[in-house]
Amino acid sequence: MMYKETMGFVKGIGAGIVASVAVAAVGSQMMKKNRHLRRDAHRAMHAVGHAMQNVEHMFKA
Repeated sequence: MMYKETMGFVKGIGAGIVASVAVAAVGSQMMKKNRHLRRDAHRAMHAVGHAMQNVEHMFKA
């Protein structure tokens, strides 16, 4: 029983990794072709970083 649960978890992790690599590959190709997309993605990454810092500060208080 525990073996099946563990294997299901491992398969899920594997599927997530494969999907992430595929999305990263497509995104990389799109970034090379489109300057505006690259700038927007950069802004979005900064926004996510700031949001994570805010959440971190909320948990510290």
